[in-house]
Amino acid sequence: MLAESIGLAAAAWPQAWLGLFGDDPLMIEAGSAYLRRVAPTYGFFALGLTLYFASQGAGRLAPIGRDRRRLARAAADRIDELVVRGVAAGLVIYGAMLAAAVRGGVWFRRP
Repeated sequence: MLAESIGLAAAAWPQAWLGLFGDDPLMIEAGSAYLRRVAPTYGFFALGLTLYFASQGAGRLAPIGRDRRRLARAAADRIDELVVRGVAAGLVIYGAMLAAAVRGGVWFRRP
């Protein structure tokens, strides 16, 4: 929840965060566009990371290899859109996939 709150704040006020690193207008513009699209998905990244390490500790690691289809589909877009959309989608997919695996009982199946 903390990561999602930080992401939403960064998306709402990107200049406040980016201003800590510089004042170049091009950097502020590009960084703001990125944060508005990707930062709202930070909670999914935190969820996925938390469940990934918890799954390792439980000895019930869920398979994570479905990124190839998403990447191939996105390759048709311009490279900047590929990166921005890919990162955002990857964070959502990562968190949702691990949440589904853990909720589906992967921790309680025999290895």
